[in-house]
Amino acid sequence: MKLVFAGTPEVAVPALDALIASGRHEVAAVVTRPDAPAGRGRRLVASPVAERAVEAGIEVLKPLKPRDPEFLERLREIAPDCCPVVAYGALLPRVALDIPAHGWVNLHFSLLPAWRGAAPVQHSIMAGDEITGASTFLIEEGLDSGPVYGTVTEEIRYTDTSGDLLTRLAFAGSGLLAATMDGIEDGTLKAVPQPGEGITLAPKITVEDAQVEWRTPALRIDRVVRGCTPAPGAWTVFRGERLKLIQVRPAPERIDLAPGQLAVGKNNVHVGTASHGVELLWVQAQGKKPMKAADWARGVRIGESEILGE
Repeated sequence: MKLVFAGTPEVAVPALDALIASGRHEVAAVVTRPDAPAGRGRRLVASPVAERAVEAGIEVLKPLKPRDPEFLERLREIAPDCCPVVAYGALLPRVALDIPAHGWVNLHFSLLPAWRGAAPVQHSIMAGDEITGASTFLIEEGLDSGPVYGTVTEEIRYTDTSGDLLTRLAFAGSGLLAATMDGIEDGTLKAVPQPGEGITLAPKITVEDAQVEWRTPALRIDRVVRGCTPAPGAWTVFRGERLKLIQVRPAPERIDLAPGQLAVGKNNVHVGTASHGVELLWVQAQGKKPMKAADWARGVRIGESEILGE
């Protein structure tokens, strides 16, 4: 088939690579978000997908909106059979959805209908799921509600951050997306409607959502930190400033601390929660580089009555 691939961030690159390498289909063009400011200089930088497409000699389309007339006209000229999508980042209007004969097929990082929305991996970790995966489905105008072509599953490890899990799913999902294109092309794969039960939503995680509440159990705090790492980054307040929490570990041996209460040892830092303690492993103070929590604690000289979160 002739394909037009839509995607933007680094997590979409493995799927683009898999389609290019398959040799069975032609990636005629790539659709991605416009260049965005990045770094201290805030200079405009192309998306990772755009950079990979340029390396491969593939035409790159960067519409401000997918309903832009010039973009739609170019898409009609290319006349793709199918448009595979991974984390493109913009809503597709009906006029665009109708152009390819086999529609737009999205690789979504959950086992649909669970975790429909922008942040499925973060929500699956924060909810304590043991198994997640990736799904390919035909895009409709509803939120991740279209019929499903196929799935792969992935175990969530107890130390996984959302970054760790998303990286594994990106590579596992790339094979799924390539196989889905093969099945659509040869007619052996049919999309199956999603069940009406088991629907959960995964809206974008905001900075406010990532604030750790020490009056919740240690297990919940561990999941929030892992789910919000690397983005948007879990945090708390210390001496009126934000303290980023990069890595923590449940410490069931510490049952003597009140929520938010700090206990500093020679080589460790513990904090109380609504259940047992957690050990801070890596933190990042405002304006500083990431550091081991014990080094941070020695530097700031924590007093006996100081607590986190206030």
